[in-house]
Amino acid sequence: MAADRLTPQMLLGAYASGVFPMAESRDDPEIFWVQPRRRGIFPLNGFHISKSLARTIRRDPFQIRVDTDFAGVVAGCAARDETWINATIFALYQDLHAMGHAHSLEVWEGGALVGGVYGVTLGGAFFGESMFSRRTDASKVALAYLVDRLRAGGFRLFDTQFITPHLRRLGAIEIGKQDYMARLGKALELKADFTAPETPASGQALLQRRTQTS
Repeated sequence: MAADRLTPQMLLGAYASGVFPMAESRDDPEIFWVQPRRRGIFPLNGFHISKSLARTIRRDPFQIRVDTDFAGVVAGCAARDETWINATIFALYQDLHAMGHAHSLEVWEGGALVGGVYGVTLGGAFFGESMFSRRTDASKVALAYLVDRLRAGGFRLFDTQFITPHLRRLGAIEIGKQDYMARLGKALELKADFTAPETPASGQALLQRRTQTS
């Protein structure tokens, strides 16, 4: 699809229909739509925190922030040899962020952004787009705090689009298209809030809250 014809509203309509955009590379101006036959999702009660990750979370090596540098997170996700995030997709997610439909959960170390994840929200669905890490376990820590926020904010569906061995180890599963569309339909009927929940004051508080609500 020609990039100059795509609007943020069209992008939201695509997500609501179960499809999402990609580009072949950062230098390819064209955008194509993807609707996988098998979809990756994170059951919000099934995120797996290993003993080693729990130890990292308890040490509180990072600071967790939300929506303080959305562009920086997208740029971090695109800063790799091969990426599907071209200039048009970058700009469209910036537009969705300004509209309140795209958010970032960020991992900071001092004054440096060292990891994070961003995605799109519609109703009770969170469509995870990409994540990056510049420190050991930074992206895993981001996901742990993200799942906590989605649960606290009333979300029903955490869509990871595709599944990787890394995501599978953390508890992601793969479901068929019909199952996914049914879950998506139910999630879109809900009213969830990404920004309302408070970030746990410490890693220990995050782990305790997870135990209490599991």
